[in-house]
Amino acid sequence: MNLAGLGVAMITPFDSTGEVDYDALPKIVNHIVNGGADYLVLMGTTAETPTLLPEEKKQLIQEIVKINQRRIPMVLGIGGNDTNGVVRQISSTDLSPFEAILSVSPYYNKPSQDGIYHHYKHISIASPKPVIVYNVPGRTGSHIEVKTFIRIAENCTNVIGIKEASGNFSHFQQLINESPNHIQIISGDDVLTLPMMLAGAVGSISVLGNAIPRKVAQIISLAQQQKGKEANTFHNQLLEMMHLIFEEGSPTGIKALMELLSLCSRTVRLPLMSASPALRSKIEQNLHEMVI
Repeated sequence: MNLAGLGVAMITPFDSTGEVDYDALPKIVNHIVNGGADYLVLMGTTAETPTLLPEEKKQLIQEIVKINQRRIPMVLGIGGNDTNGVVRQISSTDLSPFEAILSVSPYYNKPSQDGIYHHYKHISIASPKPVIVYNVPGRTGSHIEVKTFIRIAENCTNVIGIKEASGNFSHFQQLINESPNHIQIISGDDVLTLPMMLAGAVGSISVLGNAIPRKVAQIISLAQQQKGKEANTFHNQLLEMMHLIFEEGSPTGIKALMELLSLCSRTVRLPLMSASPALRSKIEQNLHEMVI
C-alpha cells in the first residue's frame, strides 16, 4: 500500500447519552473523503477503541466500509499488549476491505526491545495484509528503538512502514537514514508533519484531518512538492488549532471542533471528559479566525 499523503485517524461519534451515533457516520466519512484524504484509519486510539464493545467495533467497521464504497483505501487498527490476543484478532477479522493493518506497540506492560521485536514478528506471520508499526511512547510507556525497528523491517517482509509519534525529531531522522528503502515513514503528530515530510516522511496519519481535511491535505501536498515556504504559511495558520485539539487530550479537542462544524457531538466516553467550556471557547475563536 502506498502510504503517501493524508491518512485520517477517524473518531467514533457518540450521541449525548454516550451511545455510538451511527447516523453521524455518513457525514463524517464523506467530509473526510471529499476533503482530500488519501486513506482512512479505523479503530485507532482516536476512535476511543478501548471503550468500544466488540459488537460496536464490528458495526462501526461495517458501516464505514459501506459508506466509503472503496473510494479511498482503508487501514484497520489491530493492536494490544497481549501478543496472542492480537494474533487471534487478526485471524478472526475479515480484512478483505482493508489494505493494511496498523498495530500499536504493546502498552502498559513495557516489554523489552526483544519482546517488542517478537511481538511484531508474530503479528507479521499472522497477518495476510501489510503491517504498519506504530510507535507512540507517550501512550504506551515504551519506545521502539531504531535498531529494533530495523530488525523488524528486515525480518518481517510484510511490514511496510511505521507511524512515528515519539515527538523526538533526532529519532525520526535516524529512522529516515537507517530504514530499508521499502519502508514508508509516516508522521503521527500533526504539529510535526511538515518538518517530518520535508525531511523524508511520506505523509501523515492525522487527527486534525477529521475536521479540516482540505487544509491538512493542502499542507501535505505542498510538502510532497518540497514547497516548504508555501506549506509553512498554511502550517502556521493551523498551528494554534493543532495545539488546542490536544490541550485536554485526544479525541476531546477534535470532537469539540467537529461539533462546532456540525459534524458530530463532542461527547467522549469515560475516563475521557468532553471539552471544557473554556477549551471549546478557544477552539471556536480560533475557528472563526481561520479561513476554512
